[in-house]
Amino acid sequence: MTEEQPGTAPEPAAADRAGQGVVAAFGQSLKTLRVRAKMEREELGRRLGYSASTIASFEQGRRIPPPRAIDRSDEVLDAGGLLTVWKDQLERAQYPAFFQGMAQLEKQAIELLMYDTMVVNGLLQTEEYLRALLAMRRPPLDPETIEQRVTARLARQDIFDRRPAPLLSFVMDESVIRHRYGGAQILRGQLEHLLLIGQRRNVELQIMPTDCEDNAGVNGPFTVVTRKDGKKFLYVEAQNTSSMATDPEQTVLAAARYGIIRSQALTPRESLAFIEKLLGEL
Repeated sequence: MTEEQPGTAPEPAAADRAGQGVVAAFGQSLKTLRVRAKMEREELGRRLGYSASTIASFEQGRRIPPPRAIDRSDEVLDAGGLLTVWKDQLERAQYPAFFQGMAQLEKQAIELLMYDTMVVNGLLQTEEYLRALLAMRRPPLDPETIEQRVTARLARQDIFDRRPAPLLSFVMDESVIRHRYGGAQILRGQLEHLLLIGQRRNVELQIMPTDCEDNAGVNGPFTVVTRKDGKKFLYVEAQNTSSMATDPEQTVLAAARYGIIRSQALTPRESLAFIEKLLGEL
């Protein structure tokens, strides 16, 4: 079996430090070009649609600007591409090191098969639910990291509007949608969002009920990605670490296992009805 660590870095901590270095280097470049243009932070912020304090957070490497802000900064400061050249590196840096490889694969996927047992899949999370999860992390995340993670994860959800639309299948344990992380109102909003997403033509959402006597997914959550060239990848994540298997035997068996899980879970129609029932109980 071939095992790869996403992000191509041997140590996630080292990759995280490298990502922080990229963000800091971009921030210094932004500041240098702003000073060269004899422009105050307030003026640059006005032209970009941000406050002066947000511009400061970009320059100090505490926050990663979105791609459109990088493009606009390059234009306003007449940087000649000195800022836009950072876009790809900054995009990778906004994700935890263990997820960087998977983030790139998602963009190339024509099919994603996802089984979740702990929390709602990141592609399905509402902002409020996501913030509740990040607030529970121990050790605590600093505010800048939380904002960075929120922005990055919500940006991944553009996958639902991609054309051509990839096929997206989600199976999650019933316990996932019963945990009231952040409170009943946040769970209510999350369940309502699942109902909306579950009606999309390229999405199949299924619930594995707790009273199900058979479950081929007892070994835990996993994702099978099929790329445009037909190559499959098996992604497994736990405790801020991950593995990416590319061996054909492993990926084919994982896809087959996922098919069994789907057959054991409630159908998509039954699952949406189950979510509606649970919503009515809140």
